[in-house]
Amino acid sequence: MLKNTLTKNQQRHIINEKGMTFVEVLIALVIMVTGILGAVAMQAIAKKGSFDAMQRSVASSLAQDIIEKMRSNSNVALALYAANSPYGTGKIIGSPVCNSSLAICTPEQMVTHDLFDWEQSIMGAGTQKSGKNAGGLTNGIGCITVNGNSVTIVLTWQGKTESSDANKASTCGSISDMRRQVFVEAFIF
Repeated sequence: MLKNTLTKNQQRHIINEKGMTFVEVLIALVIMVTGILGAVAMQAIAKKGSFDAMQRSVASSLAQDIIEKMRSNSNVALALYAANSPYGTGKIIGSPVCNSSLAICTPEQMVTHDLFDWEQSIMGAGTQKSGKNAGGLTNGIGCITVNGNSVTIVLTWQGKTESSDANKASTCGSISDMRRQVFVEAFIF
């Protein structure tokens, strides 16, 4: 026969430990739920930050795009690009066809073509979802200022979260705690 090697005191201790109490289970559950809710909240904040970063990237790209279009059409007075500023409201209707070998546009027609394409990009007309613009900037406005050969491009859009509007002097877009802006300055010769 096997001899029981546990003392009576050890046997009593093992018998009394049958599992966790209801209070312990509730505390573990509260800790677990708090962790899950924290992870979900962190994911939502990260998604908003990611969207704002994507909008800033689009704005920077659009600013560089119009500057390069202005550089490639240096045969025209730069002031023509700023004549109808701000852009992004859909005020430029239609564009001459300047992107084929059959249609050769004058420099002035190229300005209209460039600004129409730029405004459509700001409004996100290149990407459609359910018949609505899905790309571009959220409530985007683009402003062009020309002073001699100095060009300033300002793109304004609406962010997802509040922040302080650092440049209240800027007239490009409505001043609000949701306004975001990108300023790009260039010299065109």
